[in-house]
Amino acid sequence: MAEWPRFQRASFQGRRLKLIACALASVAGLGLVLAFFIGVFSPQSLWPVLLVSQGAGLLVLVAGLQSAWWVTQWRSRALLPAVDNLPAENEPVDNLGWYERLLDCIGARSVGLLKQIGAPALWLAGWAVLVLLGLEQAWDLQLPAAALGVSASVGAVLSLLLAFGLLVFERQLSQQPPVEWPEAPALAQLTRVAIIVLVLGALCLLFAAETSIWPVRLAVMMGLLPGLVAAELLLRAVLSLFIPRRDALELTLLGRSVIADLLRWPPQPWLALQHELHNRFGIDLRQIWAFSYMRRAFLPVLASVGLVGWLLTGVHEVPLQGRGIYERFGKPVEVFGPGLHVALPWPWGRVLNVENGVVHELAASVAQSRAEVEAEPAEGPAPAIANRLWDASHVNDKSQVIASRRADQQSFQIVNMDVRFVYRIGLTDAAALAATYNSADVPTLIRSTASRILVHEFASRTLDGLLGADRVSLADEIGRAVQADLQSLDSGVEILATVVEAIHPPAGAANAYHGVQAAQIGAQALIARERGAAAEQTNQAQLQASIAHDRASATAREINATAQAADLRFNADRKAYATAGHAFVLEHYLSQLSQGLGNAQLLILDHRLGGSANAPTIDLRTFTLPADPASPRNPVPPGAAH
Repeated sequence: MAEWPRFQRASFQGRRLKLIACALASVAGLGLVLAFFIGVFSPQSLWPVLLVSQGAGLLVLVAGLQSAWWVTQWRSRALLPAVDNLPAENEPVDNLGWYERLLDCIGARSVGLLKQIGAPALWLAGWAVLVLLGLEQAWDLQLPAAALGVSASVGAVLSLLLAFGLLVFERQLSQQPPVEWPEAPALAQLTRVAIIVLVLGALCLLFAAETSIWPVRLAVMMGLLPGLVAAELLLRAVLSLFIPRRDALELTLLGRSVIADLLRWPPQPWLALQHELHNRFGIDLRQIWAFSYMRRAFLPVLASVGLVGWLLTGVHEVPLQGRGIYERFGKPVEVFGPGLHVALPWPWGRVLNVENGVVHELAASVAQSRAEVEAEPAEGPAPAIANRLWDASHVNDKSQVIASRRADQQSFQIVNMDVRFVYRIGLTDAAALAATYNSADVPTLIRSTASRILVHEFASRTLDGLLGADRVSLADEIGRAVQADLQSLDSGVEILATVVEAIHPPAGAANAYHGVQAAQIGAQALIARERGAAAEQTNQAQLQASIAHDRASATAREINATAQAADLRFNADRKAYATAGHAFVLEHYLSQLSQGLGNAQLLILDHRLGGSANAPTIDLRTFTLPADPASPRNPVPPGAAH
């Protein structure tokens, strides 16, 4: 073995691998630490994912270099003279407890298991797991584009310098004879992985800008290459557990990668598999007739399949909800309906897809996101789009300036609205052609046209009118105006309906507007209440005056009637006196006396009774005279008076 070149240069190769591996591990560790702190303070930055991807590429190379270092260490020890390592006799220790014996047994078994697994497999698995965990933590395809400034140029220069140093190392490994260093080609391929990642990272830094999203996506996606290599190394480390280890046999490089071997030009993906099958199992794929026939017939079959595929580009399928505009040599010739159609193959003929009766809803405010909207369950809460409260801003609200008139002065107000248009591409062939060739973006055209129409329509309307009677006719007027403008532009778009979802003051002024409305309603209620009180008082006064007038009229009428009756009675009495004389007066006197004394209790005494003669008398008070029409109500008991 001492005469073999790979054993002679093993110590030099080991020192070189150790030095380079330590340097690359230090650089990778520094990059990972910087990525951690940048991610803490700026999680949306490009630097964390870029540094992690580049560090992963370097750690993959470090894993391969360390695996090759274990091989060189075995070769170096193989050149040393054999030394008999007698097992040291452990002094017996008396009185060992069960706990100490258990710890000794566990320790002995653990050491034996680690020796059976081997340090190369453990280190290789550790590096691979570290790379995979770092890439998993930094993976984020939602990072926004951003400009990095001068730091991007500095980082790109450092990446290119490190890539140039690794390129020099890769060229040295590629020029090593396999007799002197059998692991050099595999290490060169792993070095190419790190070089590719560093160069891609430099490109991402150089072209990073606020308007470019592809550098951010490339910085994330370039981590796939070291991730795949790390996954393969981890799989190799796990499978090495099933290979028996013998200290007398020369170690083989465990940190080689089939994925890294593909990074060559021209690509030879089956060459590594062919070598493995031939070296391990003695199978030579070149001697199999089937593979030879497949190699000879590959190009004719591929050409035939390509020709048939090219001819099939002239067969077009138009779906039921679509139409197709057939272009022959770039000129529109015909509008295809749903079904299968045969035309010239590409590029002489092509079919542009056009909608056929598909109805769309478009908000006039902002561009709607293309994310799929999940349907809300019928029993669940109302969706957020159904929120029409004025105290919250909505996604589709559009601010508009409207007219205002206060204190006989013209002014303006701001109102939020949600106006939606339901449209479709016209059903005629001319409408399909117009929508395809006259309009680059139909939703943008409708939105811009609607914005201009809304400014014109709302310039002469007030808020009270929009919230009241004008709202009924507003949607129809806007729809007709937008349709007229679209027809004048020959857009091929048909407006089916215009829906005014909401019109309200801005969210910040909604409470103030509610307060103004409440104050106005309160003032109107107070005015109505005072008018009612005034009307009530007026009616009450009119009622009292009417009652007094009626009472006075009745009293005057009664007095007048009494006077007339007295006058008539006086005239009648005068005529009766003229006719009867003193008898009428006496009769009238008796009549008045009877009326006055009719209801009175009378006791008539004659002065002639009880005189000196003391003549006998008869008490007639208990008898009623036949000629007396009335009798006393309470007759005097006998003997009460004489």
